[in-house]
Amino acid sequence: MTTPYICDCGHPESKHSDITRGFGTDANGKTHCYACCAERDKQAMRDDGRAALYLCEDNRLTNWPGSLVIHPHRVRKGRHNMTGVRYDVWFSFEGKPWYGVLYGHTTQICHCRRLKA
Repeated sequence: MTTPYICDCGHPESKHSDITRGFGTDANGKTHCYACCAERDKQAMRDDGRAALYLCEDNRLTNWPGSLVIHPHRVRKGRHNMTGVRYDVWFSFEGKPWYGVLYGHTTQICHCRRLKA
């Protein structure tokens, strides 16, 4: 039996797959379990009013490990002159309105920002 890897956040690594370990790494090289990744992403959303989330095929917004899940109120598919398609999403986070946009078919990265109330 192997000893579980303990992340810098103090928790054991989350369940992982064949292609990824069970933790994320921040800009300082510190490791965080997936639950702590979600909490750090939430705090960054509160502090910065911006986030890069992933728009999944089932219209969920998630962070990289999928530990933060947001269900948008509305997702609109439209046209874009350079990328061919764009997706606009509207959602709430902690009672505040947010908007996100994704350009093209080759990415899931949705650039999100908090709206003025």
